[in-house]
Formats: sequence, structure tokens, C-alpha cells
Amino acid sequence: MTEPVRTCIGCRGRAGRSTLLRLVHDADADLVRLDEKKAAPGRGAHLHDDPACFALAVRRRAIGRALRLTGQAVVADELRERFDVVDI
Repeated sequence: MTEPVRTCIGCRGRAGRSTLLRLVHDADADLVRLDEKKAAPGRGAHLHDDPACFALAVRRRAIGRALRLTGQAVVADELRERFDVVDI
């Protein structure tokens, strides 16, 4: 059985679900967080574990669009630290 394929919101490359990170919107904290277990409810967005893909997603405002959020997506500190980005 083959693995589901997802598209990275940064580089738009396609890869297996297990090789990509899943981002979800935490409505309680109003933050975009990393879904480590890849099982959180709601809409998710996928991203390569690569700072270049993260930078592309932020520059293109793809995170908020993929998660269907209105306004600017607020990225959690855990994502900033993972990709070593301070000013988003």
C-alpha cells in the first residue's frame, strides 16, 4: 500500500505525508503550531522540514491561505525556533 502524497506549501513540491511537517491552527491560542502526531483535528498544511521552504511559505503568505485563515497567520515560537527565524 502506498503512502498518501501531500504538497509542501513552501516549494510546492510533492512528497509522502511522513516526510513532511504538518501545521495546524490552534484556535484557542490563535497560533499556527506544529502537529507532531499529525493527528490534530481540523485543516492542516504540509511543509518540508527545511528553512528555505518555511521562508518561501512565509514570504508568499501561504500558511494562512492553506489553513483558510483571515488576516495574518501568527506563527508559534516553536516553529520560529525550529527554523531559526526571529522576525516574522
